[in-house]
Amino acid sequence: MTSGNHIVGNSVPRKEGRDKVTGRSQYVDDMVLPNMLFGATVRSQIPRGRIRKITFGPKVAWDEFVIVSAKDIPGKNCIALIGDDQPCLANEFVNHPEEPILLLAHPDRHVLPTAVESITIEYDPLPAIFTIEESERCSEIVWGEDNIFKTYLIEKGEVDGVWAKADSIVEGEYTTGAQEQLYIENNGMIAAFDAAGGITVWGSLQCPYYIHKALMALCDLPAEKVRVVQMETGGAFGGKEEYPSMIAAHAALLAMKSGRPVKIIYDRMEDMAATTKRHPSRTRIRTAVSKDGKILGGEIDFTIDGGAYATLSSVVLSRGAIHAGGPYDWPSVRIRAKAVATNAPPHGAFRGFGAPQSLFAMERHMDRVAQAVGLSPVEIRRRNFLQPGQTTTTEQVVREPIDLGKLLDRALEASEYHSKKQRFANENQSGTFRKGMGIAAFLHGAGFTGSGERYLSSVVGVEGCADGSVRVLVSSTEFGQGTKTVLSQIAAEALGLSYESVSMAQPDTLEVPNSGPTVASRTVMVVGKLVQSAAWGIRQTLISSNLLRDAYTVDEFRAACQRYVAAHGEFRSWSRYEAPSDIFWDDQKYRGEAYAAFAWAVYVAEVTVDLTTYSVAVEDFVALQEVGKVLHPLFARGQIIGGVAQAIGFSLYEKVVWQNGRMQNSQMTNYIMPTSSDLPPIRVLFEELGNVYGAYGAKGIGELPMDGPAPAILNAVEDALGVRFDSIPLLPEEIMNRLNLDGLNLDGLAASSGYSDSGAESIGGVR
Repeated sequence: MTSGNHIVGNSVPRKEGRDKVTGRSQYVDDMVLPNMLFGATVRSQIPRGRIRKITFGPKVAWDEFVIVSAKDIPGKNCIALIGDDQPCLANEFVNHPEEPILLLAHPDRHVLPTAVESITIEYDPLPAIFTIEESERCSEIVWGEDNIFKTYLIEKGEVDGVWAKADSIVEGEYTTGAQEQLYIENNGMIAAFDAAGGITVWGSLQCPYYIHKALMALCDLPAEKVRVVQMETGGAFGGKEEYPSMIAAHAALLAMKSGRPVKIIYDRMEDMAATTKRHPSRTRIRTAVSKDGKILGGEIDFTIDGGAYATLSSVVLSRGAIHAGGPYDWPSVRIRAKAVATNAPPHGAFRGFGAPQSLFAMERHMDRVAQAVGLSPVEIRRRNFLQPGQTTTTEQVVREPIDLGKLLDRALEASEYHSKKQRFANENQSGTFRKGMGIAAFLHGAGFTGSGERYLSSVVGVEGCADGSVRVLVSSTEFGQGTKTVLSQIAAEALGLSYESVSMAQPDTLEVPNSGPTVASRTVMVVGKLVQSAAWGIRQTLISSNLLRDAYTVDEFRAACQRYVAAHGEFRSWSRYEAPSDIFWDDQKYRGEAYAAFAWAVYVAEVTVDLTTYSVAVEDFVALQEVGKVLHPLFARGQIIGGVAQAIGFSLYEKVVWQNGRMQNSQMTNYIMPTSSDLPPIRVLFEELGNVYGAYGAKGIGELPMDGPAPAILNAVEDALGVRFDSIPLLPEEIMNRLNLDGLNLDGLAASSGYSDSGAESIGGVR
């Protein structure tokens, strides 16, 4: 084996980078098939009702169009995922605005908008609900018997007995809004069908086998007659996890009826209005605390708005509930979680997957607890951090030697937290600007929750090719995050080859095995570990065949591989996930090892609040995280910077405006996200403890930076103003209304933050 030239840990060139910057990469809208039609969707204009009549306007030559309705579906009218409650096309009832009712296809894509507008649908409207509170009241039942998609209960210790022992009982309510993924490339799909070969779809997507499963049920086809191919994909952030199954289904139905290939590409407005968003949430926390600031126990009620259909709400809810206690030791805790139905388009996957919502609440609440007991935000966290040997809220033992106090100290030093707080306290007495510092500590589990990885049983392959190179066979997809590059690094390192000797197969269900979806911070840790194992299988086969010695050069490996392929033909090594023997999850009690590994982090935000415009600017940001092992430093840093930027939007800018269940600001001109000029210097720091369950010690990293910025920023805003804000996004008008409503003396804001390093008076919500 070669030595001294490690590929893992170095920032090698991006595998697909040259093709992207030179324009050779092929996205779905670059693809043109012979005799291809273009598709469009006719959607509901009301939030809930019964379809009474559909009228096709007289000024359109309808005989030129392919028209598909629910009656044309050959299989089951659903988008098969976890449950089958979401129809592919509404048949009798609609349950949200933008619900698909009809599909149209035509050779000229430019005539489709006029055709869609020429169709009139008459309804018998039914009462609709739009908020969590309306859903809970059950004044209207819009799903099931009680509007509840899913509930979870996590219990640890004896919660009922802690209240009498508490010196303080601290309560708070925290809410987060929807957020649009706003990937660069809009959703799109092409489908082609023939009776002998079945259906093939090409598209912009994250999870080929999700679509494969959905099309089998919808089209009533066996697995071998459904093929899904991922094209180059321009961003996803969870927004292309489940929804592409809907678009693929629509294109497939049009292709089956017309006998011609069909392309459906959403424009930006349709993409924003019709597809999934981050789940809005409400978290209520009640905590029993001792006079020295130790958490004795508490109750957390975590609720998310799932929209009109269940889709992924149950698993988003699960992750949010498990993370709701943060990185703290709870001797006793009861976490109740539920996902409720409303008449908005279904909410779905978004980077962080429920954890940003519940961790926002926990980290805002910790600042409130600090005020109640007269400690600083730093000290309250330090006294309650999980230590090795203690257990999480699901009673998972912390086995790794994590030292959150050390992470906290390093983040505070890097951000100059203490000196800046002192300086701001002296400067904030007058003027139109107020500065503040805020911190957040958190954790994020890598991989599927609980038994998910065991049930998924992922498979990967590594192939020795005829030219002596190696190819990795996985269904894990590249959409900008670096999958192709990092998995190639892992295979090259395992085999002692050059990085250039390894290539990646295109994710195509006809060729690659089901290695699971590209979600849940699992690709490098779980799939990467399997790639490492499969690569070792290639090496061992060549050694046991006496074609290779234990120590070899790159040229010797290439020659041995060529000889093996010449003698035996196809040369592939497969690796299947097997759950570690010390990882066990009880699905009924919701207890045990929720994740094989957690990443840990402490973030520090510095903000300035302008009391003339009431706007908040993040001036500096320190992001320190323990991620096991950094495999590609440049990509890892980019993941953190991008996640923090996205979370700044979640915190301060990105407000989805709803009216009767419909997104009103579904354009990039009125859905406001931060630009580069709105972002601070984002200083990224890493700790590496390793991880026995991940490739070369790696943990998940992609979702982690979404979790911490929002609470750190709002904690900093409170530090600057002395006023609590517990809902995001925090827009200037909300700060203005709050300050004016409370009649606060702006000159006195700096002195009213309610806590210091030495002591503080109690605040509202504490008794």
